[in-house]
Amino acid sequence: MEKGWMVRAGEGGRLFEDFGAGYIAIGWSKLGDLNSIGGRDQLAQAYAQAFSEQKPSKQALAVGTLYKFRDVMQRGDVVVTYDPSSRQYLVGKISGDYVYSPETVGDYPNIRPTKWLGKISRDYLRQSTKNSLGSVMTMFAVKSATIREMLDLVEGKQTQGNPDIEPLDEQEVTSKDDIVNQSRELIKDRLNALDPEEMEHLVAAVFRAMGYRARVSPKGPDRGVDVIASPDGLGLQEPRIKAEVKHRSGSMGSQSIRSFIGALRPGDRGVYVSTGGFSREARYEAERANIPISLVDIDELASLVVDFYGDFDLDGKALIPLVGIYWPADL
Repeated sequence: MEKGWMVRAGEGGRLFEDFGAGYIAIGWSKLGDLNSIGGRDQLAQAYAQAFSEQKPSKQALAVGTLYKFRDVMQRGDVVVTYDPSSRQYLVGKISGDYVYSPETVGDYPNIRPTKWLGKISRDYLRQSTKNSLGSVMTMFAVKSATIREMLDLVEGKQTQGNPDIEPLDEQEVTSKDDIVNQSRELIKDRLNALDPEEMEHLVAAVFRAMGYRARVSPKGPDRGVDVIASPDGLGLQEPRIKAEVKHRSGSMGSQSIRSFIGALRPGDRGVYVSTGGFSREARYEAERANIPISLVDIDELASLVVDFYGDFDLDGKALIPLVGIYWPADL
C-alpha cells in the first residue's frame, strides 16, 4: 500500500510555485543540516537547545515532523501540497533523499526532490477527502483512500465533476486551528460555486459592508471595471475605487494587470479580484504601479467576507449564508 503525505507550501501556500519546480520542503533553518544530527533523540536535544522558548508539546510536534521528513519518508511515497489562492493541489511522488539546500526553496532549507504528476482542483474532490486534508500541521500522513482518489484524478480515471457541497460532519479534527481552517476552505468552496455575475455582486456587497456605496457596472464595454465604489456612490468623492472581477478564469498574469491599470485615472484606486489567483509577475506589476492597486485572491476574499460579514446587507448574505461558531475561551 502506498504511503502518502501532505506538506504545506508555507503559510498561505506562498512557496507553491517553488515546490512546483520539483521539491517539497520544510523550514527550521536554525537547526542547519539535519544530516549532521544523529537519531531522533539527538534531534530532539538539538531542537530543544535551538528553540528553548517553545513549550515541550510544540517541540515534540516539530521534532516528529523533522524526523519523518528526514528519515521516514521514502522514495516513491505520494506527496500532496496545496495553494489556497488557486485552490489547486499538486500531486506527486518523492524522487530523492533528504537534502539540506538553503538556496533552493525560499527560506525552507530542508528539501526532498519530488516528481509532480499533475494538479487537481479542490472542486473535484469528495467532501470527506477535503476534510481529511484540512489540518494546519506543516506535514501529516494522508489516508490511503485519499491517496487513491487523488491519483485516480491525476490519471484521468475519475470524472472531474463539480459535486454538491456536503455539510461539515464526521470530520477528524485535532484542534481549533483545524476547525477554523476547514471552515475557511468550506467558505471558499461556497464562493467558488457562485457564477461570475453573482461574484461581482458579492464584491459589491463587501464594499458596502466596509462602509462604501457600491454598484455593479452594467454589462457592456466597461473598460475592465465591474464594480465601482466610493463614499457617495457617484464617484465624486475620494477614494474612488474601481474593481475588476475575474471568476473561474484561471491565474491572472502581468498583462491582465497592465490592462487594468491602463483603464484607471488619477484619483482612482484599483482592486483586482481573481478567484484563480495571480502569478508572481502580476503581483510585481501591481506593486510597481503608480496608482494604488490591491490584488485579491480567493483566500483574501474569504477573509474579507468573514471579517465584514456582520455588516453585510440582505443581498450579500443571500449570496453566501453563514453562521457563527463558538469555541470555549479556555481552549
